[in-house]
Amino acid sequence: MSAYTREYLELLSEKYPCEADACMEIINLKSILALPKGTEHFISDLHGEYAAVRHILNNCSGVILEKVRSLFEKSIGEEKCRDLCTLIYYPREVLAAMHEKGNVSEDELFEIIRMLRMLTEMLSSKYTRGYVRKQMSPKWGNVLDELLHLQRDEYSNQHKYHETLMRSIVSTGAADGVIEALAELIKRLAVDKLHVVGDIFDRGPEPARLTDLLMEHPNIDIQWGNHDILWLGAASGSPACIFTVLRIAVTYDNMNLIGRRYGISLRPLMAFAEKYYGASDKDSLKLALHMLGFKLEGRIIKRHPGYGMDSRLMLERIDFAANTVRLDDGVYPLNTDKWTTIDPENPYELNDDELALIDEYVTAFRESQSLRRHMDFIYRKGSTYLCCNGNLLYHGCIPMTENGEFARVRHGGKWYSGKSLMDYSDIIVKSAWAKHDESALDMMWYLWCGNDSPFSGRVFHTFERAVVDDKSTWVEPKNHYFDFWENEKVVGKILCEFGLDPKEGHIINGHTPVKAKTGESPIKAEGRLFIIDGGFCEAYQKTTGIAGYTLVYNSHGLKIKAHKPFDGVAKAISENADIESDAVQVEQFNRRRFIADTDEGKKLLCRIDALEQLLQAYRTGEIEER
Repeated sequence: MSAYTREYLELLSEKYPCEADACMEIINLKSILALPKGTEHFISDLHGEYAAVRHILNNCSGVILEKVRSLFEKSIGEEKCRDLCTLIYYPREVLAAMHEKGNVSEDELFEIIRMLRMLTEMLSSKYTRGYVRKQMSPKWGNVLDELLHLQRDEYSNQHKYHETLMRSIVSTGAADGVIEALAELIKRLAVDKLHVVGDIFDRGPEPARLTDLLMEHPNIDIQWGNHDILWLGAASGSPACIFTVLRIAVTYDNMNLIGRRYGISLRPLMAFAEKYYGASDKDSLKLALHMLGFKLEGRIIKRHPGYGMDSRLMLERIDFAANTVRLDDGVYPLNTDKWTTIDPENPYELNDDELALIDEYVTAFRESQSLRRHMDFIYRKGSTYLCCNGNLLYHGCIPMTENGEFARVRHGGKWYSGKSLMDYSDIIVKSAWAKHDESALDMMWYLWCGNDSPFSGRVFHTFERAVVDDKSTWVEPKNHYFDFWENEKVVGKILCEFGLDPKEGHIINGHTPVKAKTGESPIKAEGRLFIIDGGFCEAYQKTTGIAGYTLVYNSHGLKIKAHKPFDGVAKAISENADIESDAVQVEQFNRRRFIADTDEGKKLLCRIDALEQLLQAYRTGEIEER
């Protein structure tokens, strides 16, 4: 038992002013410790795919279907189980379709409410009544609270009460509202915690709408991915990040996101492209953004020799007369001769129009209120990594050398590696967000694409992909981390670096699409490391052969779910076209896990310890009851 100072106990007594209050809280906390551990849901690499991610969150990676089957499959069959699940996923849309067809009987609505009540009761058994009440819709909270607490009694009074209650809900026309509220409560209780292991933005068409969806989740954390870092850097005012965001938006035809959703005008960029490249079409915009990007990146590399990226000073390698570039393995022709803004004698110098364009967009990105609202959420809920219940979560990698040692990165005169690099990255993001200082903004760009960035994990060949046609030059060397992630010893070393058990802990990793169709497994290092990026993004699905991995961690063990592509909400509603998933039980616990076994349980034990000392102080008279 820890020894708490009298001053600490006096402060604690302000919240628990008498012996009875301390006793009640100890009873409450000890009871919570005996509850089963809540279900954790891990998703990664969402990449703006709103519809597919919304469905995965609605069905909780198949958790709800499993529960519905366990309760009702024997009595109503598989097809009706799926009907009920679709109703839970999209209650408003399904109810509207039912009413449109007509003849929705009161008995049918009664039966739906009865089944939803049973499912909610089952899921709520893992939580305190107080917690369940907090998850209820305020509009229907009192009704739901009564529905959920059916007690057995000698004369079946409670059964009669509940049946009358449900009949009254239907007869008064409140069924749709109560069904929607129950469906939402079921989804909140099916998953206790949502972990988003990076990359909400870029590629897919609706990252803003997706962020709005995530902001509604009651219990969420985010481990930043390289694309999240890029957008945080842009919103903080990094010119290199801003023009990279714009280039990716142009490449994936997402300019509406910039212009309409975030209110950032594209006219200055289009006028610039027309002046220097003769047009404001997609190709000219991309070329303008590439050229400006080469300059901005080169200036950062020159300001920070410690980044070790001098080999990426590509403008110095160009022979402008021959229109070729000298790469490490030879000389290659360039696919454009439009170097309009580049001075061969001083290739990284910015002209007046470029400086004005940079000022325009730095101001626009910083002052966009809708962008700031989204980025502030990602900043507040996010971190570089998270240690949670024995698991280490991060998006990219822990940079390593070819010998399996932690790679070192120099910034601000100091060296960082392993956990210290991840912790320093957190500090940099906070500094860039709060202070907008140049050094932190430069580091945000490095975190996006640096050779030893824990977010990127590879050497970017943006220059080659933009202006060299030979695809052999496009290959981007990966960090040595990816050479070792099958090595149980090295993965154990990483877990130890973060204070976790190398035999019991796991690394949960996103970022790298798993080529499932070629037989690659998302399970590495004898089950110590899981990759949960399989391709929500449609652009990856031809390569991966699937539409994403997710991980579910409940009180019985861990399951990886491999998902097939989503056919859309309309088909889900009309045909019960759920995202089909193949589940693999990657770990089965030899005993069920409880709150006492979790990180939250350890915190509760400390609180119980302090309260027991306060209780003892009350009983001995050392501290007076208030």
